[in-house]
Amino acid sequence: MSNVLTNAAFAFLSSGIGAGLAIIGVGVGLGLVGGHAMEGIARQPSSMGDIRTSMLIAAALVEGAGLFAVVVCMLLALKT
Repeated sequence: MSNVLTNAAFAFLSSGIGAGLAIIGVGVGLGLVGGHAMEGIARQPSSMGDIRTSMLIAAALVEGAGLFAVVVCMLLALKT
């Protein structure tokens, strides 16, 4: 019985660490996307609309990948 509880606690702990790392990765990715978009707009203000559109699409993809990673971590925790 004790071994089962230890395994479940380890599964929840490792899924929490995985979800936290995924969120950190999303934060870094969004920071890079936003920073480089601002740099591009500063260099060429006339193409602000195109850069903004590309930035929003890239940010949505980064957020989606992060959400997927968190869901996978939680599903793995619930599996055990």
